[in-house]
Amino acid sequence: MRFTDGALDTQSAWYARLDPMLPPAVHPPDGNVITAALPDGTRVAGVLVPTRLAPNAMPTLWSALEVWELHPMLGEHGMPQLLDQWRRTMARQPTGPDSSCLITWPSRDVGAARVFLDHGLIPLSTLAIRTGAPILPSPGALKVRRATLRDIDTILPLAMAELEYSAMVGSTVLRPGAAQVKRAALSRHIDQNDPIWIGERDGIAVALAECWYNESTTGSWSETRVRHGLWGYINSFSVAPSFRGAGVGREMASVVHRELAAAGTIGTFLYFNPPNPLSTVFWARQGYRPLWTIWEVRPASALR
Repeated sequence: MRFTDGALDTQSAWYARLDPMLPPAVHPPDGNVITAALPDGTRVAGVLVPTRLAPNAMPTLWSALEVWELHPMLGEHGMPQLLDQWRRTMARQPTGPDSSCLITWPSRDVGAARVFLDHGLIPLSTLAIRTGAPILPSPGALKVRRATLRDIDTILPLAMAELEYSAMVGSTVLRPGAAQVKRAALSRHIDQNDPIWIGERDGIAVALAECWYNESTTGSWSETRVRHGLWGYINSFSVAPSFRGAGVGREMASVVHRELAAAGTIGTFLYFNPPNPLSTVFWARQGYRPLWTIWEVRPASALR
């Protein structure tokens, strides 16, 4: 099913009223269309996209192996009816224990948030954005430099420390072989000259910022999440446990934001876990605010 321009316009208008930083709506990916009737007889729709991940794929570090993702196309009204239909649809699907139902929706739509909670979905991840001038770093003893392939054995423990912590407070999954998957990803990004920074104190690596540049253009994945332009993306940010609370993260973030802005970005975005007691406070202090919330229930059969 190809949604009409009118349907896209309706959803885009709703986005604009919710949050001026939301990008316009785009056509959802191909999948199974589900519809629901409203009390006045009009119908709303969504596209349900099932995905199965290979066991060693990078996304398995933050995702179930089997994902059923709903892409609503409705505007302001109809979320309760659409999710009721989603629940009925999922009741007919054979799903395993390593599965999830997932929906990404604007963070400021608190009316929809209530509907998601009532259906057993919880806010495990948030996409947050930051625009404006970088915050100048306070003088400190942190030395920040770009990582090279020779640093892999040094930065991998920092990356794994972040992964292990996130697995306790969010959607991250600490799977067998996670270290090998993370090592390969870090090596690939360094090899293609993506900006990976190390923060050192007295010659000891105490912080890691794994970043890259993301161009939001027509047809790109990122245009579904951020407005068109060049953005900096912070994929992973870690401070060694024994150095947390000592200002290392603040120094590191200020350098990262300054360098990303110098490359011509219009802003930066990242994901954090709302249940994480460290990142929710830290990133707000660095100027980030929620744009999209990823709601999820695991296993998929728990959708109610």
